[in-house]
Amino acid sequence: MSARVLGAEKNLYENWQAFIGSGERNLPFVRTQIFRSWNRCAEAGVDPLNIGLRDCIHGDKLAVALLEREELISVAHPFMADLYSIVSGTGFVVVLTNEQGYVLEIFGDKEASKAPLTSNFFIGASWQEKDAGTNAIGTALEEQQPVQVSGPEHFCEKHHGLTCSAAPIVDPIGNLIGTLNISGAYESAHIHTLGMVVAGAKAIIAQLRIIKQNNQLAQANKKLVDFFNMVSDAVMILDCYGVIVELNPAAEKIFCKKRTELAGMPLHRLLSGGTGEKDVSAILNCRCSRSEIELTLETAQGSCRCLASVEPIINELETFTGSFVTLRPLKAVQNLVHRYSGYLASLQFKDIIGESREMQEAIQLAKLSAKSSSNVLLEGESGTGKEIFAQSIHNQSSRGAAPFIPLNCGAIPRELVGSELFGYDDGAFTGARKSGKPGKFELASGGTLFLDEIGDMPLEHQAVLLRVIQEKRLTRIGGLKEIPVDVRLICATHKNLLQQVRNGTFRQDLYYRLNVMSITIPPLRNRKEDIPLLFKHFLAKLCNDRGARLRVDSDLMHYLYSYLWPGNVRELQNVVERAANLAINGVVSVNQLPSEITHKSLQGLPGGIATPKQSSLDQQRKQQQEREKQQLLHLLDMHHGNVSKVARELGVSRKTVYNRMHRYNIIN
Repeated sequence: MSARVLGAEKNLYENWQAFIGSGERNLPFVRTQIFRSWNRCAEAGVDPLNIGLRDCIHGDKLAVALLEREELISVAHPFMADLYSIVSGTGFVVVLTNEQGYVLEIFGDKEASKAPLTSNFFIGASWQEKDAGTNAIGTALEEQQPVQVSGPEHFCEKHHGLTCSAAPIVDPIGNLIGTLNISGAYESAHIHTLGMVVAGAKAIIAQLRIIKQNNQLAQANKKLVDFFNMVSDAVMILDCYGVIVELNPAAEKIFCKKRTELAGMPLHRLLSGGTGEKDVSAILNCRCSRSEIELTLETAQGSCRCLASVEPIINELETFTGSFVTLRPLKAVQNLVHRYSGYLASLQFKDIIGESREMQEAIQLAKLSAKSSSNVLLEGESGTGKEIFAQSIHNQSSRGAAPFIPLNCGAIPRELVGSELFGYDDGAFTGARKSGKPGKFELASGGTLFLDEIGDMPLEHQAVLLRVIQEKRLTRIGGLKEIPVDVRLICATHKNLLQQVRNGTFRQDLYYRLNVMSITIPPLRNRKEDIPLLFKHFLAKLCNDRGARLRVDSDLMHYLYSYLWPGNVRELQNVVERAANLAINGVVSVNQLPSEITHKSLQGLPGGIATPKQSSLDQQRKQQQEREKQQLLHLLDMHHGNVSKVARELGVSRKTVYNRMHRYNIIN
């Protein structure tokens, strides 16, 4: 060492003596950082003349400390080896500690472990300031910054022959987790040693950050892969040429093929001829997000219609590199829509009230029909409960979990029957939706289509209906591609279809297509023994809904038996509701029944209509109009003026209801 260095060491040593001897605080040769450390050591009661370490760990405690910092040791190991290769043979040691100053790893010569100066650097030794006084490891932990401590700067005299350089190590979120240190003989001290240690510590910190980022990426990738594999929709990844690169298990299920068979195959090879060129281009050349593209796929189980959504993949150079394609079978979409839109049958055979022989025969025939897939024709007067039979047949059939779509052919305008049944494509007619609209046949695919009042269907649409039934395929209005449909038909009518065939208003070939299983539902006047059951059922339901208790007058049932019920079960239900609303003191009596039921002159006559002997034709007409008006007023009041509901209740069109309201001067 030069005389200048020796002089500086002497001045520093004298300052150290003054500090530990008399507590002198005016120390011009002591750096501020070192002075703060000396003060901490003095306050902690560290003996500057002590010849050994105050603390070390071993056994289970050491094992726990090593396990907690296993990743740090693993990452630091190669960097420590590089540093040691630079100082090898000089007596220096490279040391790694945890955040508590306990030594976790050492690189050094065999002689270094035996040398007096470096013999206290062993696994488990504590180099905290409170245990070893001022030193690079302990002071770097306290100050949380790199530090070099040489010679008399050490608080304990036994370390005055050391030079130590240490830098703190933090984890990726900034928590202190240890130090990297190089220690050796004071005579070999060099200013660049600290720089080497700082560089090594930064390299370790950077590697820890990379490992964490890689772990995060791996976790994110696993989550994406898990999501990709578990998502219920079929997902495919295409390259820029439309070739399948990757697909999930749901896509394998749709195509009935394994990933290995589909990967590398151009998507257009999996599309059937029913998919238009415009739709194919929309997927293969997609440069912006698209949804609701209708495709027909060729699978091992036949054609499968799907709704496709496409998301382009654009790289950092704004270049199109491929696309994500999501496929959802149209049947699954329809089932979901039906589930939340009410297109599901809720009624069962147990909901049909009737113990009469006629009704039981009809129910038995309907149950037999439910076991087959044949078309069913329900015949009966208005109000007999044809839709209850239709829903019951559907629910007990193999299609019970699929959609049940009702359509009243007599309640929609003649010009809209085709679009309602068969749907339409974009631009089919003025006012058509831009994206088109599926018809009832498509919505019911896989389930049941219930065509009520089939006798009111216009002749021009009967021909189209017949072709769809025969070919099980349809073409939307204004469209070109054929769409496969799998629908069971249940039709209902209050008209005599065979007579309509003779009159030329109903196609004979369509009649025989629909009339495979024919069920006639008896009118209420032909099963009067069911009237008490129905009356009690409707009344009990009303009481349950309203939380009320009602008693029935014993004379009332006589009038109900005598009436011929032209409106059948629907009329009886309305009568029960009227009587319940007008009940006095919780008693439903004859006084709450409509006049047409209680009027003696109308007893025993069909529909309450008087014979010529009893009244003139004018009187009959007036009575009929009055009954019609009262019924209309009652229904409007019950449905709070909702004409659509009144029309459904009466089994007529809204236009007919408005005409009657106008005729009777009823203001809505």
